[in-house]
Amino acid sequence: MLSPASRDPEAVKGVMFGLTAYTMWGCFPLFFALFDGIPAFEILTHRILWSCIFLVGLISLLRRWPPVIAALIEPKRLGRVLACALLIAFNWGLYIYAVESKQVLQASLGYFLTPLVNVALGVLVLREVMARLQLIALGLASLAIAIQFVMLGELPWISLALALSFGSYGLFRKQVPLDGLSGLFVETLLLFPLALIALTWLSWQGESHFISDVPMSVLLMISGVLTALPLMAFAGAARRLRLATLGFLMYINPSIQFLIAIIIFDEPLGLIQLITFAMIWTGLALYSWSSWQSRPRQKAAI
Repeated sequence: MLSPASRDPEAVKGVMFGLTAYTMWGCFPLFFALFDGIPAFEILTHRILWSCIFLVGLISLLRRWPPVIAALIEPKRLGRVLACALLIAFNWGLYIYAVESKQVLQASLGYFLTPLVNVALGVLVLREVMARLQLIALGLASLAIAIQFVMLGELPWISLALALSFGSYGLFRKQVPLDGLSGLFVETLLLFPLALIALTWLSWQGESHFISDVPMSVLLMISGVLTALPLMAFAGAARRLRLATLGFLMYINPSIQFLIAIIIFDEPLGLIQLITFAMIWTGLALYSWSSWQSRPRQKAAI
């Protein structure tokens, strides 16, 4: 007998891509914590530059230039790709800032919220149907944010910005008619001139750490490769899976970040934060159960 998954190899590939991407992202705080004293803006600049350079070599090796060239000569197609590029660059930069400012818990909260943002975007933009439990899940998340605002006197703006930017990136990326590798390269290519200008300005101002600090220079170059690998995996998942499924796999990333923040970085977790996390976890549990209940019922084939 064949399982439903075995009859849908593309879905299996999508799940594997998603697991790889979210596990790598979950461990990112450990990597970016190594950049002690280097501003987030400079790290972001190098992430873009070295990601693009790495992808040039990879695409050349795999002889995957035709879809890239086809995308570049169609301005209409580039609109959504540019939106993806700007959204992911903003998300990268804000995430680095969160790690550097020792706010990994806020980053974790943002990525816990992202699946629920995906649900909302799926309903508002893609006209996907929202079940009652999903509505309750969104309500719990909204109430949790409201409690943080009232009790702590401030919105968790890092969490909200990360969730909205990455959720929107997933939405636009799903609508880009490019394979994962080609789409990611076009995104970084569109950002490359801006990153090059930024690096030139930093060097002109004498504020660049590249070359002058050899160990940091190596880490900055590695950041490009580590940036590209999970994004390639995510793009492969986004092309094969529904937004709801992507949201379910997303739990891996913030769970790892949450544990790193508490156990390794020793960030304080106050009672109000714990309550709001618990509310969002409850919402995610309801959302997961709803997604499981609404999955297609398929009979196994012999």
